[in-house]
Amino acid sequence: MIELLSVADVVSLTNAMFGFLAIIMIFSNEMRLAFSFILLALLTDGLDGIVARKIQKGELGEYMEAMADMISLGVAPAFFVYNTYYDTVLDNMFYHGLLVVVLIIFLSLSIVRLASFHIIKEEKFFVGLPASASTIFIIVLSFLKIEFMYILPFIVVISFAMISSLRFPKTGLKINAFAAIFILVTIIFGSMYYNFAPMMLFFAIAVYSIIGPIYVRKKLS
Repeated sequence: MIELLSVADVVSLTNAMFGFLAIIMIFSNEMRLAFSFILLALLTDGLDGIVARKIQKGELGEYMEAMADMISLGVAPAFFVYNTYYDTVLDNMFYHGLLVVVLIIFLSLSIVRLASFHIIKEEKFFVGLPASASTIFIIVLSFLKIEFMYILPFIVVISFAMISSLRFPKTGLKINAFAAIFILVTIIFGSMYYNFAPMMLFFAIAVYSIIGPIYVRKKLS
């Protein structure tokens, strides 16, 4: 089994490791560290594809990537949201149940998204909102502690956007480099300077998510 591993698979394992460390930090109530580990997982998620294309692609690649992403882009963000708003819902059974249901929807549709990614993928476009974008949306909003009743419908919309037929452009190396810089700056500065870094990261992903489908539609028309 070890012989089946490629360099890209090792990067995917690193992605999963960061997701697992994020979950440990969440249980330890170290939310700042958990936030950083999820963002590091996002960086390695983007890196494994680059490594696979440039260096070596193994037989386990598609399966390994999906399983790693399930931990770091599905389970860890769901735990992050739950722990962030736990004190808010602790004394309200209805809100608690509502939060759990919404996170089950997110987790379930994340599984569908990640499991079907390599079956329905297109060369130049993503079908449905990328799981990485949805993860950034919900963990940044949770990190900023947006009002509980606002984030719930947002998570539901984001969840269904992942399995929608909307097409989003695949970004090039330069844009990916800028995205990596945004993520690194957010990891370094966190909530410093009035949450400037996470807000800029959120804004960048929001622009991509809104403009992306419009750009693809015009390009295909």
